[in-house]
Amino acid sequence: MVVLAQAEEKEVDSMIELFDKYYRLLIRAGSSLQSPFLLAVRLYWGWQFTEAGWGKLTDIGKVIGFFTDLGIPAPVLNAYFVSALEFGGGALLMLGVGSRLIALPLVIDMIVAYVTADRDALLSIFSSPDKFTAAAPYTFLIASLIVLIFGAGRVSVDAFLAERKASREIRQTANGALNVGNAIH
Repeated sequence: MVVLAQAEEKEVDSMIELFDKYYRLLIRAGSSLQSPFLLAVRLYWGWQFTEAGWGKLTDIGKVIGFFTDLGIPAPVLNAYFVSALEFGGGALLMLGVGSRLIALPLVIDMIVAYVTADRDALLSIFSSPDKFTAAAPYTFLIASLIVLIFGAGRVSVDAFLAERKASREIRQTANGALNVGNAIH
């Protein structure tokens, strides 16, 4: 009886070790996909924002009229602002420059789009989620939130600049330590 219990315990331990091994492998694989995923999100949705902004800029009169019909204050100013934000913000997202910084106004832009132009979809978030997710601002909002929360990833100007800054700080710290060490001797 005792031998059987020990054999079962060994088998359970072996299964736990196997599960743990494959779970750690899954975590490594998923983590290695984070930067490529963020790059894909930035490139695709950055392009979509740029296209949307360019479309608004090249037909600004239509945008001003639409904003006027929606009752948006200062429709001329806001039409130019939103058009430039989407065009320039999309370009910055694609490059990964100031990604989190530009993602915040893009998130606000999409929330305002929901509130003003897709209010029915916004109000149906719980009663009819399909209507909410089918609205034009939804995927733009989600993409902006992803970049705001997770950053640009390793393949970005942001990451390049952060690495340069970190290596400069390390060199300065090392040089300072050497200077202090030389002063002591």
